[in-house]
Amino acid sequence: MAVTGPAELLATWEAGLAQQGGGRALLLHRAARPGAGTDALLSVPLGERAADLFALRRALFGDRMQVKTDCADADCGAAMEFELDAGELGAARPRVPEGGLRVEEGEWVVHFRLPGPADLAAVSAAVDPGDARRMLGSRCALSALRAGRAASDGELARLPEPVLKRFAEVAEEADPAAEMTLNIACPECGAATPAELDIAAYLWTELDAWARDVLLDVHLLASAYGWSEPEILALSPLRRRYYLELCADA
Repeated sequence: MAVTGPAELLATWEAGLAQQGGGRALLLHRAARPGAGTDALLSVPLGERAADLFALRRALFGDRMQVKTDCADADCGAAMEFELDAGELGAARPRVPEGGLRVEEGEWVVHFRLPGPADLAAVSAAVDPGDARRMLGSRCALSALRAGRAASDGELARLPEPVLKRFAEVAEEADPAAEMTLNIACPECGAATPAELDIAAYLWTELDAWARDVLLDVHLLASAYGWSEPEILALSPLRRRYYLELCADA
């Protein structure tokens, strides 16, 4: 992966200020895959996007990730802090057989592809979870046979619940990193606390803090030396820090 430069990262951050979760995730994924188009990024399996974002995180901020949460036990509620390895978390990528995920259930034989970001966005407005599952199954179905004949579009839109349940199971097996939930043992009471790790949200928080620090550096160095923003961003972080120390000592 080519490491994105500071100017490009600042542009990503600036564009993301007007976005929410899904929009920011897309911007970060574009930074991880600079040559990819929007349609391609929105169609990749969720676990593949997560792996790309973990790789970007490693390139920008290193392997070590500090995560904070509270114990889920109501009688405890202790604050917990633990460390994760971005390299290990980003190692899992989807494993899809040729022809897609095959589901056989009753009279049905359906081949599915793995859901991508565009699929989740399309079903996010569904109020009823059952409707969301049916919409997702219909979008991800590549081909379907019902009692040996090709299923109609109407039948694909109303896949039975056992087929959808089995699809969810095989999708989780093929793409375990699509949703990353960690079980953390509380050091105080020992209770297991489930903690969902959203790498896009985590990385955006880090990028936001980084961008604000860099802009402060630009302000201070521009005020002291009259340099332009591109000139300051062209400096290595080490040289930039050294000039800031000189300003503080002056």
